[in-house]
Amino acid sequence: MLVLVGSTNPVKRAAVREAFGNFFDDLQVKGLSVSSGVSDQPVGEETFTGARNRALELRRMDRDSGAQATYYVGIEGGIMRLQERWLALGCMCILDRSGREALGTSPQFELPARVVQELLAGRELGEVIDAMSGERDSKCKGGAIGYFTRGVMDRKALYVSGLVAALVPFLNAEAYLEGESDEH
Repeated sequence: MLVLVGSTNPVKRAAVREAFGNFFDDLQVKGLSVSSGVSDQPVGEETFTGARNRALELRRMDRDSGAQATYYVGIEGGIMRLQERWLALGCMCILDRSGREALGTSPQFELPARVVQELLAGRELGEVIDAMSGERDSKCKGGAIGYFTRGVMDRKALYVSGLVAALVPFLNAEAYLEGESDEH
């Protein structure tokens, strides 16, 4: 089974491999660079839009080249305001070959006010964490969650949970396809 991921980030590819590997054998995961069509630091619903745009673009590219993949996965990290607080999260969109779509999110975690100020001013979370930690390319390693949890959780683990959640409708198709037309 071929799963395309809308990113060349090794953390995102590894998360997809682990999440899908819980349910499927003979898995091949391939990352391709595609545009999210949203800002570099998505805010709110824009995060879901970015994930969906990545999955849709992968499906379009794959169809143009002969449709080899079974699933197309878009992952987008962003921030969202809930309960008067700013939270970081990962949004996942999974499409299958027929166009069925499912969404999931990672666990969310609160961000400090000074980080949020920089993000709302246009900086990307990875850049801010790199500056705070003195590390390079943190988004390709433990990410913000790794920094704030002191390594107890990393970005891959954060994304795996969201991907497993996004797979639920595919794993339970009979419950989710009730009443849907075959045209979907």
